[in-house]
Amino acid sequence: MNIPETIDDVQTRLGQTGYVCGRALATVVFLSLRLGRPLFLEGEAGVGKTEIAKALAACLDRRLIRLQCYEGLDASSAVYEWNFPAQMIAIRTAEAGGGADRAALQTELFGPDYLIERPLLEAMRPDARGAPVLLIDELDRTDEPFEAFLLEALGDFQVTIPEIGTIRAPEPPIVILTSNRTREVHDALKRRCLYHWVDYPDFARELEILNARAPEVSETLSRQIIAFVQALRTEDIFKKPGVAETIDWAKCLLALDVVDLSPEVISDTLGAILKYQDDIARIEGGEAKRILDAARSALEPA
Repeated sequence: MNIPETIDDVQTRLGQTGYVCGRALATVVFLSLRLGRPLFLEGEAGVGKTEIAKALAACLDRRLIRLQCYEGLDASSAVYEWNFPAQMIAIRTAEAGGGADRAALQTELFGPDYLIERPLLEAMRPDARGAPVLLIDELDRTDEPFEAFLLEALGDFQVTIPEIGTIRAPEPPIVILTSNRTREVHDALKRRCLYHWVDYPDFARELEILNARAPEVSETLSRQIIAFVQALRTEDIFKKPGVAETIDWAKCLLALDVVDLSPEVISDTLGAILKYQDDIARIEGGEAKRILDAARSALEPA
């Protein structure tokens, strides 16, 4: 599918996949697509950074390739590996047959048949549907040497495999990098990207998101859920719930046939929105009632 022609087109197409996109985010997505620049998204966990890549791949009908980052990730794990078990079997088979041509065997062993492609190499292969969406998720979990490697890989959109040579993408992939900001990512990498901070949505947008992702939930309950979650985010807790938790909680309440929030229901289902025991212990009981009362007051017309 063609690249969107306008910012409004970006919002419309993403909305068709269930992703409610504000104009600021739609603008930077549009510019990233139009200019062919990687898009770097920062924000708290659960605010929809990963989902934007999934929604973009869906609305453009492109393949989504995800590189999940972690501490210790290196270039070889992100680009390629050799299938050592298969290579060993081929060596044993050749030895058993006798008279193996060593040069020919070595060429075969380090050829495409024994190459395991990892996300970065996959993203540089031609695709009939067009360049894939490459999601480099939670980049802040890696270390500086991997960032330095990405500078080269994303700058030239090519990787080098010593045994094979340099592989260049016929068409640069659509690159989205995300970070939960557990550490600062180097400025040199950020300069090569368009940047956007993905914040918690306001009440109206979060209601729109919930209606899109969980339309079965009644309007009254949806408003109560969002008012409570947004009030909860103002509390002194270790991990504030993101939009993902709002949606999960709404689906849990729907499964329990809840039609109206109560302190008892909230205490029973806090595990859907809070992921640390200290936060749960602090909020359940009297605190849940206080926050619910404040949320209900906020919903009352002025």
